[in-house]
Amino acid sequence: MSSSAAPAAGAAAAMLLVGTSTAVSATIADYPVLSGQALRYALAAAILLAVVRHRRLPRAGLTLRDVLLLAALAATGLAGFNLFLVEATRHASPAMIGTVVGAIPIVMALVGPLTQRRRPAPRIVAAAAVVTLGAVVSAGLGGGSLHGVLLSLGALAGEVAFSLLALPLLPKLGPLRVAAYPAALSVPMLLAASIAMDGTGALRLPTGGETAAFGYLGALVTATAFFLWYDALRRLGADRAGLFAGLVPVGALLTTAALGLGAVGPADLAGALLVAAGVALGLRGPASPSSASPLPASPSSETPLPASPLPRSTPSAASPLPAPPRPARSPLHAAAAPIEAA
Repeated sequence: MSSSAAPAAGAAAAMLLVGTSTAVSATIADYPVLSGQALRYALAAAILLAVVRHRRLPRAGLTLRDVLLLAALAATGLAGFNLFLVEATRHASPAMIGTVVGAIPIVMALVGPLTQRRRPAPRIVAAAAVVTLGAVVSAGLGGGSLHGVLLSLGALAGEVAFSLLALPLLPKLGPLRVAAYPAALSVPMLLAASIAMDGTGALRLPTGGETAAFGYLGALVTATAFFLWYDALRRLGADRAGLFAGLVPVGALLTTAALGLGAVGPADLAGALLVAAGVALGLRGPASPSSASPLPASPSSETPLPASPLPRSTPSAASPLPAPPRPARSPLHAAAAPIEAA
């Protein structure tokens, strides 16, 4: 357990940071959503790349396969996730979206090991089910059309891709570069989508308050959280790291209570306790073969940075996992976007 304590703490911090984005996102609800995400990822990429340069990391020779994986991660785990999420809010309730996307622990517990050619661990799958149940209890079931469900499933797929597409890149590039490169690649994708959906008005300058909010989202919820998440992912494995995605609504709950933005109800507390119990269950016992110990750093990878505001984030998320700014037309519940979301 001691060997996994540090990455577990990093994964928890990453998801709790993503959860805090709920209150901040309320201050930028009037800003074009996809353009806002582009600003957020651009700031995060600039910070992460500056850290890479400051640490004087050796050049990493990217192969065609590496470039394709990075582009796919940016297109699905960041840009694609946000597009699906924005459209889903127009056809389904935030609670229903949160329930669908909140299933990521189960998906990671089942699919993550398969990508590494090993069988899913029954204990971790059971723990993921408890975590997912906790997220559902906190968010509620909600309602929506079939179209909304399908769009929510698309957002869930983006969250999963945010982690699984990073796995083959982490041993070579390390968490700093894997966090930075897709964030940079997603900026033109999101800007193009924003202009296509909202016209040139989507490119307006943010106000002073919006600038401060984007600064927080870019530096902490994106740059810091992405780094922490990817560092935990390479050390814990996809299945055990995925358990921590259930902490996103817990982070939202803590922020809501700390800022006095709402009352904490019995369902919130019950959901938080279930999430904590599931995470504890999943981390008990020996680690999976692929994550029994931290991966050795390759010549072009970097060692983890402390869990603090950069100089590094995470995780997004936080695909994934950070929560995107909510459109004014349809406010989005925090639990609807566990990583990036990414």
